[in-house]
Amino acid sequence: MERTAPQDESAPRRRRDPVAWIGKQLREPYIQLLASQFLNGGVALAANILMVRALSISARGEVALMLLVVYLATQVLLLGTERSFVASYHNVAPAAAVRAYARLMLVPCGLGLTAAAVFLVVAPQRFSPGPVIVALLACYAIAEASSLATRAVAIAVGRVRDFLCARVVESLLLLATMVALFVGRVSHPGVWVLAYLVAGALPTIAYVIFWLRLPASAAASVPLGRNRLVRQEGLTLFPAALSNMAMLRADRLALAALASTSALGLYAAVATMTELLAWPLRAYADSRLGKWRASHHGGGLRTRPIVVAATVYALVLAPIVAGGLYLLIVPVFGEQYAPAKVVVLPLVAAAGLYAVSRISLGLLIAKGHSALVSAAEIVGFAVSFAGYLLLIPHYGILGAAYGSLLGYGACLIFALVTSRLTRDKSAAVPAEEASAAPGPVALGPVEVGPAEAGRPS
Repeated sequence: MERTAPQDESAPRRRRDPVAWIGKQLREPYIQLLASQFLNGGVALAANILMVRALSISARGEVALMLLVVYLATQVLLLGTERSFVASYHNVAPAAAVRAYARLMLVPCGLGLTAAAVFLVVAPQRFSPGPVIVALLACYAIAEASSLATRAVAIAVGRVRDFLCARVVESLLLLATMVALFVGRVSHPGVWVLAYLVAGALPTIAYVIFWLRLPASAAASVPLGRNRLVRQEGLTLFPAALSNMAMLRADRLALAALASTSALGLYAAVATMTELLAWPLRAYADSRLGKWRASHHGGGLRTRPIVVAATVYALVLAPIVAGGLYLLIVPVFGEQYAPAKVVVLPLVAAAGLYAVSRISLGLLIAKGHSALVSAAEIVGFAVSFAGYLLLIPHYGILGAAYGSLLGYGACLIFALVTSRLTRDKSAAVPAEEASAAPGPVALGPVEVGPAEAGRPS
């Protein structure tokens, strides 16, 4: 009997189509999430430039303060569920996921509206911005929380492309609205915040309605009691989410309270741009957590090369970003923002430390030490807030920048030290468990807030 030649020897190998490979990569969820993040970042930069050109420094600070209140309220409304939802509702029907998250948000949103009404009644007049602004902030907080909730839904049900399309529409609406406000020389801070509310709410409502109309036959059913487990896990993760948000935004609040809204306007114009330095490492950590967890279970997770690569990234890009910002502040923002040059170096250094800390904290999560992640975020917030209280009264915006530098550095040091101390404490799981570990979407700390939301602060 004649022997047939093997297929790989008798036929030439088929070359990989580079166009098809690129198309496949672009369809990956983490690439689409990163694209959404950078799109929002570009819009945030453009919006920041328009605002500083159209508003006085004090009015720009008032916008930053209102956005800060909204971001903090958003975290309270979500209560950490955006991460636990992704892990628990994988591959369910879009309509079922939307309804499930709506039930999760119903009580927090009701309590939030009640708290806003109580504030209007009991707050002294000198502390109350008025019923119109309070209503605006309450509505924007609910809209922003809904937008971040739909991000979690999109990841869980595999509809990230829909989310990206909605973000494109939101960006176009926001840019068009802000250009109109700039051309019309609108100087009221509340109107600029209203632009964020309208641009974010309209596309979110549209694709939620679209998801509710999708068929549910091909998706997994939702187990009974799943929302209760999502809520419990979310409350466990809530301290880390809130501490991270507070660490990122307490400098604005402290500047408004201890200095002035004019100082906040100067500071926010620079801080909004330096935050972009951390976005690539943040997205990389989100997309690699599943692989890191599987490697750790198999005993092959090498953390040092990952941290070293992240450090090299920060060391290379930080001087470039600092030099560019220092040279462009006055030409882009105007002569009145020249005093903001003093905070460029410490804010860029702080952003570099924060970027590396996202990698270190991601590695801790991959190794199963989520409690240490919350502890690291709390330590970073405590150190930074102490720095703000001590330094801002004497040094103004420079004190806020150095407070951020100290806090982000403390968070990174805590993460690096604990990661090294706990390196050998978690035993590797059996191979069959490692193979069953969920992918990067289920494990990833889907961080939200200003960086993800892409709003200038």
